[in-house]
Amino acid sequence: MTSHQPIMTLDALREFLDREFPQIHVGGRTYELEEIGPFSARMRMDYHEKHLRPGGTISGPAMMGLADVALYAAILAHIGPVPLAVTTNLNFNFLRKPEQQALIADCRLLKLGKRLAVGEVSIYSEGSEDIVCHATGTYSIPDRR
Repeated sequence: MTSHQPIMTLDALREFLDREFPQIHVGGRTYELEEIGPFSARMRMDYHEKHLRPGGTISGPAMMGLADVALYAAILAHIGPVPLAVTTNLNFNFLRKPEQQALIADCRLLKLGKRLAVGEVSIYSEGSEDIVCHATGTYSIPDRR
């Protein structure tokens, strides 16, 4: 098990995501990694019409993407730049309609082992304390031989 402290800096992790996953910025930059900490990360997704579904609410797939990227960032912050760490499971509970504004994803790692990482993500409308979506996920960490 690694330390609870991140081994990547915020800037190094941002650069890694931009370099290895430029596709998350297609159509304009909407994701911003705001902070990393002990077994945690915070990511912001700017409000944009491309994230809306019929009825004018932010879509489930947009929130799913935000949760997945936030969890990935939290894991990499603690294991280093391992681009082939992959999602093996994600579970979502949509709790209330998000506001038409930026979303904030707070991620907390629950387990970080040699082969698997498990975390949870709470998503909020910016400026609100009410959780709009709660996600749990598991990532497979490749052998680093």
